[in-house]
Amino acid sequence: MDKVDQEYFKTTIEPLLADANVEFIGDINEAQKPEFLSGAKALLWNEPFGLVMIEAMACGTPVIAFNRGSVPEVIDHGVTGFICEDVPGAVGALHRIGELNRTKIRAQFERRFSSTMMAQNYVDSYTAMLQAAKRPVLRQVAVG
Repeated sequence: MDKVDQEYFKTTIEPLLADANVEFIGDINEAQKPEFLSGAKALLWNEPFGLVMIEAMACGTPVIAFNRGSVPEVIDHGVTGFICEDVPGAVGALHRIGELNRTKIRAQFERRFSSTMMAQNYVDSYTAMLQAAKRPVLRQVAVG
């Protein structure tokens, strides 16, 4: 744990660990991540961006995230998870998590974030830029 996070952990997180429903896992490595995310009921995310949202969807795991940063661009509300405005909204989303289909979450990941799709999107973007560069530039001539 970074030194800058130690005080926050001690004062805010550590007291929660006494709850019987809380289990502290700690850091997991890349090899452990797929199994860990696949076994989760949901991923609760409170950051403006993170690849972990996409990694969760790759495992078919729903994401409950707060509406900030890139969250609305990554999460399809009601399909791959729920976008929430506040803590009560996140709690409500947890109660609705059973409405989401893990197979559909994985399929949406494939449509939007698979390596094949991402590469195709880059090719399409570069092709569009090249086509735009080939168009003649029309200049406005001032009459006077």
